[in-house]
Amino acid sequence: MKIDSLHLDHAQALLARAGQPLDGPQGGEDPAYLQRLIDALCELSLRDPLTGLSNRRHFLAALDQEIDRVTRAGDMALLLLVDIDHFKRVNDTHGHPAGDQVIRAVAQCLSACVRPMDTVSRYGGEEFAIILPSCQSVFGAQVAERIRERVAATPLVLEGGDTLHFTVSIGGAYAPQWLRFTAAAWIERADEQLYRAKAEGRNRVCLEPQADSVVSAEEKSLLFGLSPVDETTDNEGVPSLGAD
Repeated sequence: MKIDSLHLDHAQALLARAGQPLDGPQGGEDPAYLQRLIDALCELSLRDPLTGLSNRRHFLAALDQEIDRVTRAGDMALLLLVDIDHFKRVNDTHGHPAGDQVIRAVAQCLSACVRPMDTVSRYGGEEFAIILPSCQSVFGAQVAERIRERVAATPLVLEGGDTLHFTVSIGGAYAPQWLRFTAAAWIERADEQLYRAKAEGRNRVCLEPQADSVVSAEEKSLLFGLSPVDETTDNEGVPSLGAD
């Protein structure tokens, strides 16, 4: 089948409106162009059109991947939920275009405060989600506080000349190490902390304390593929990796 017969005008127009037009030769029987078009559409389907951040679909897929990694490797990971304070008031007072400006400004603040390896997503409406892999508890608290401070220190000048100040509330929960859990359970725990931040006055960070691992040393050895039956114990009760 020729590529021309696939009627790709709508796909090309969609990418152009999103600011991602494809360069180079188009149409004909060029399979390389068709592959680039498919790749671009897949990428577009995972992006929030207002902010350019990952959308909810991409976030949930990334969350599942992180859960699998934490379960297998026992690494630390933090999930943050970020909500713009009094956002309805912004829309009611200044209009929805101003609300969109605030959402974009917050998205830029979030992206500027995290590492390239972190996943920043627009979770829905005025709420954002951030996945921080390999995240020690001290680092996680610092990142969350850095985000809160940066947003609070970022005034937005509206088209009419008014200056708008806004803040965010942040809730977070660490992944339980070595244990299988669900994305819904992790999100719920982070959301409980976000609700607490709202209830305690907004413009603040509330993180669930990181639980100590409940997995024994023997279980961790099994997870790493080292079986106790392969060990021998010397006369003083100290395990060794083989007899002389």
